[in-house]
Amino acid sequence: MHEKLPVLFEGHAPFALHEAFDAALSQFETWNPGEGEPTVKLAGHDLPISAVFGRMRTCDDLLPARLMDDFEAITGEKLAHGDAATFAEAARFLRILCVDKLKAQTPGAPTLSAATINAARLQRSGFEQ
Repeated sequence: MHEKLPVLFEGHAPFALHEAFDAALSQFETWNPGEGEPTVKLAGHDLPISAVFGRMRTCDDLLPARLMDDFEAITGEKLAHGDAATFAEAARFLRILCVDKLKAQTPGAPTLSAATINAARLQRSGFEQ
């Protein structure tokens, strides 16, 4: 899967990945419980949104204000670095939410917990547990 995603260069993503992140964020917003994971098109391939967020976890590019506003509206969370927030900060949080949403669809799998949300917040702020 990851071989279909462009690689980052010294923490910077190609513009196509920025666009894929934008599309993935929109897909995440409309992802209803019980539905399969949404995908976005990138270079002719349908990729799960969690893969896009996963690739962007180390992207140091600044998150545009419009995407920051969308992130905050969708998740109800504020990014720790404010106007200096990066794609990585948002992507790490969204990736965790995707994984938890997928687990919730699997019978017997643990669902989103306060501990998971707190871990995402710590990771987003640069701290590890």
